[in-house]
Amino acid sequence: MSSARALVLERQHELALRDIEVPATLGADDVRIAIHTVGICGSDVHYYTHGHIGPFVVREPMVLGHEASGIVSEVGANVRSLKAGDRVCMEPGIPDPNSRAAKLGLYNVDPAVRFWATPPVHGCLTASVVHPAAYTYRLPDNVSFAEGAMVEPFAIGVQAAVKGAIKPGDTCVVTGCGTIGLMVALAALGSGAGRVVISDVVDPKLELAARYPGLIPVNVAREKLRDRIDALCGTGWGADVVLEASGSPRVYDDVLACVRPGGTVVLVGMPPDKVAFDIVSAQAKEIRIETVFRYANVFDRAIEMIASGKVDLKPLIAESFGFEHSVEAFERAASMRPTDIKLQIVMPA
Repeated sequence: MSSARALVLERQHELALRDIEVPATLGADDVRIAIHTVGICGSDVHYYTHGHIGPFVVREPMVLGHEASGIVSEVGANVRSLKAGDRVCMEPGIPDPNSRAAKLGLYNVDPAVRFWATPPVHGCLTASVVHPAAYTYRLPDNVSFAEGAMVEPFAIGVQAAVKGAIKPGDTCVVTGCGTIGLMVALAALGSGAGRVVISDVVDPKLELAARYPGLIPVNVAREKLRDRIDALCGTGWGADVVLEASGSPRVYDDVLACVRPGGTVVLVGMPPDKVAFDIVSAQAKEIRIETVFRYANVFDRAIEMIASGKVDLKPLIAESFGFEHSVEAFERAASMRPTDIKLQIVMPA
């Protein structure tokens, strides 16, 4: 352990920039990374405002942040894939490689996974971290640190697109135009979807989505989503893949109404409570239902989609703050401005 300056969630509603003891021992399979950019995630904000997410409760001071990019400063004795000076981003969830889930390739649902900024594990809003080389990815020269710090949330979108088995030319629907909804929609386009309808009730979010060719925004406060899908796909048919990314319990009827017979529904958003779900409507169409929890085996694919130019995440970054203004950045994030899709914190050089 060593002492380092970090953004620390002391307890609910209380943040501090201060020194704290953080893990610092470099193992043979690890790399040490100087952090450059960290994105503020909704889960970080939720811990700040609520003090817990489900069973994960902040019981002692915790360093926040899990969406990060940086520069490798040191490598362990066994590491051959990376070297000092490499620009990288990091997958924040580290599973037990010997677990049954990991052996099945489902390491994201390993009960033993240690995920940055999930109590009691410290996050990465500090000058330097030690991380397994196996979950550290080199950034192509044309991918900025800001984009590198967006790979983590974009990987959720890629996971959803993979689970949806999107094919070239598919018509997709994404319910929810927040950060994750936009990531899912862009991943669907990058995976070959011909068009993606994205719904919400907040105009500024939908206006941002409208800037992307192939995204069709629908404000469901003024227009029925099913009516738009009928106009696009033919009355009584539906979209090939519907991806639910809002977490709102009110959207499930739309989800089932808008998917075509034999189509696929991917559940990405997490409702706060149990929801009513019309099983018979799902059975009557023989739809396939997939679920998403974080991601597995898609980080490198997400990076390549960004590097290729198929996906442009830069317009989603609303503002960057210096590390010394981290508390201000979190207060801004907690205010939930509709145009603040992503706020980032940049560490001092």
